[in-house]
This record gives sequence, structure tokens and C-alpha cells, in this order.
Amino acid sequence: MGNTVIEKIFMNHSSDEVKPGNVIWLDIDTRTARDFGGPNVVKRLESIYGEDVQLADPSKTYFTFDCVVPANNIPYANNQQLCRVFGRKKGMKVFDVDSGIGSHVAIEQGLCWPGSIYVGTDSHLNILGAVGSFGQGMGDADIAFAFKTGRTWFEVPETIKVVFKGEPYKFPVTAKDLTLWTLRHMGSRGALGSAVEFTGDVIESLTMHERITLSSMVTEMGGIIGFIYPNEEILAHFRKVTGKDNVSMPFPDNDAVYSRVEEIDISGLMPQIACPPKPDNVKNVKEVEGRPVDAVFIGSCTNGRVEDFHAAAKIFSRFPVHEGVMVKAVPATKGVFGQLLADGTISTLYNAGVIISNPGCGGCASGQIGMTGKGEVQISTSNRNFRGKQGDGDTYLASPVVAAVSSVTGKITDPVDFLAEEGVL
Repeated sequence: MGNTVIEKIFMNHSSDEVKPGNVIWLDIDTRTARDFGGPNVVKRLESIYGEDVQLADPSKTYFTFDCVVPANNIPYANNQQLCRVFGRKKGMKVFDVDSGIGSHVAIEQGLCWPGSIYVGTDSHLNILGAVGSFGQGMGDADIAFAFKTGRTWFEVPETIKVVFKGEPYKFPVTAKDLTLWTLRHMGSRGALGSAVEFTGDVIESLTMHERITLSSMVTEMGGIIGFIYPNEEILAHFRKVTGKDNVSMPFPDNDAVYSRVEEIDISGLMPQIACPPKPDNVKNVKEVEGRPVDAVFIGSCTNGRVEDFHAAAKIFSRFPVHEGVMVKAVPATKGVFGQLLADGTISTLYNAGVIISNPGCGGCASGQIGMTGKGEVQISTSNRNFRGKQGDGDTYLASPVVAAVSSVTGKITDPVDFLAEEGVL
């Protein structure tokens, strides 16, 4: 009987018997805490082990400040400084408030790599499945233990194999539409407690930023992790940034056992939108066209890469933001922001009327850019739209293209017909 991807990664990091349902001990490659959760990690370590607590390996242990950056209130300012002081004492590197989203920093700088195990206090760390790494968000008690010991326990999950059928999509349909279509098919509990392996011709053709978008919303399917097998371009990236010549990811055996196999047909895929109040309340954009829009958010760990802003800039280079609509943009990392500055995208966005902020998380939680007031309607490229998550308004989830076009028209708009009529397609 063969093994799935997650089982093989676990076997490379544990001496225990790896099979679904078993609780095993795992050796961890990288452990992190962000400015949300990080202070509680420090407090737990010092209350249990004392202020002189020794970490298992400070060189593999990091703080990543990304949730509210720079701090816009006293509690966050105090929490970030508490972590800074602890990090200096223990010899930890701190990716401070100018760095960007921790999971994206990990990909850019090689804190993770295909086949690695990476844990932290971010519930969307399973985004790292996009590059073949097992990323996992955990509570502050588990992360404190991981800081101290370099290990954690985990129940080996079953794996679902998802096979995509049909012809690849093309602009203005994007990876966000593919992702929302998948969520529409799977539902919010469709991958509950399971690992997922995404396969099919369309998956093999996805670029890094498209893989990130798909993997980032496995959380919204109830899944533990969504793996995409890395291609040579991704492997080459990690060889470069890690300095490891032997970077590779274990592939599943031909006789690997899956809990089930799901086939998803993407033939004729149209732009998708997740309507309030759930990420899996997905419809074709055409079905909800016409609702007036007050605000738009472009960014987040799901759609904050250079290519996401380039897609939006295709629209904003020709059309300004509609009067009365607020469009807010937050690049994922300092590196992304720098590229957008260098290639002129920031100027394009600014001249169209977009509000551009420093890198970090956004569109998700209180204190971040992308919050809504009562009665406000927002389109966001983020990953969650639960009631109250982004404030008291209504948030729709969509691609950067749908978000940009809708901000130009002032109402929810399918980009296919609009761009065709304007001669953009």
C-alpha cells in the first residue's frame, strides 16, 4: 500500500508509524509566531520555562509581523515590542512591520521549501501547500512548545485527490475564479480535516501566484493543507533562496490510498463571486451584476502578488475609479511593493484613484485596511466574508479583475462583457 504526499512528508520528519488516524510526533523545520498570537507564545514560554528559557534552535525560529502593521493602537504596539525584545534576547530574527505577510515572506526568502514542515500562529499557513510545503497554523500553546522543543504532535489526516478536467481558462478569468469554483464544488466542509492533492493539466500550468491563490483558500474548504506538486521553476526558486541543491518534494505512490477522488470540470469557467455571508456562497458574477459597490479591497495572502496588481492595473490604466468608490490596495510583501514601484504599477493605481498602503495583511480582520461600515458593500480579493469579519457591511469575494472592473463601473460587473465592449479583450 502506497503513501500520499502528506504521509511521505511526515515519514521524513517522524520515527512514528505514519498512517491516517495515528497521532505522531513531528520534527519541525521552521516555527513562527506573528504579531497576533506571538505575545501569548512569549508569555507561555516564560511562565512555564522561566525568562531564561532556551529555544530548540533560534536560527529556525522567527517572528513575522503582518497582522496590524505598523501598529495603529497601543495593544499591538506593546505586543510587537514584547516580541522584538524576546527575539533579541534569544537570537531570533524578526521580520518586522515593513516585511509583509509572513507566509509570503517564507516563500520569497526560503524559510519553507518543498517537503518542509512550517508551523506558526497564522490560520492560513496551509497556503504553503502551493509550493509543496506542509504549512500549518496552530494555537499559541502548541507554538510555544514548538519554539522550545522543535517538535509538535499531529494526527495524520486522510487525503482527498482533486482532479481538474477541461480546458485552461484565460483572461479575464483568473486563478481566483478557479479557486471560488472549487469552493463552490467542495463547500465549506468538503475537505474537512483532510489533506488535498490538486492535480490535472490546468494545475500543472499554474504559475506561483496562481498556486498561492488556490492553496490559500483550502482553509475555507475545511481542509488542513492543499498540495500542488512543484514544477521546475518553483524548485529552482527554492534552490536559489535556500542554498540547498537537493530541494525536492516527495510525490505520491501510484497505489496511494485516498479517502475519495473528486473530479471538477472547469470547461467554460466564468468569473465567480462569493456572496455574503460565506466564502462558499459562490455564484457566477453575471447572476449578481448591478448591485452598487461602495468599496473595493485588492490584496491579502490570497491575491496580493505582483501579478494580481498587474491584472488590476490593466483596467486602471484605461479607466479611473468610479466617483464615490473607495479602492484600497495592499501588496503582500516589501518585495512585491518594490517591484510595483519599479515597473510603474503604483503610479497607474494612484493615478486611477486607488489608495495604496504599505505591505502586510489586509481585508481580513479588525485593525486592517478593508473594513466596512454598516450598509457598506465591498468587493474584496481576500478569502473570508463571514458576517462581521470585515466589519458591519457586506463583503463579496472576487478576483482582482472583477474587483477592478466593478470599482470602475461602481457596481458589481462581469468583466467579460465590459472589457469586450470597451475593446480591451
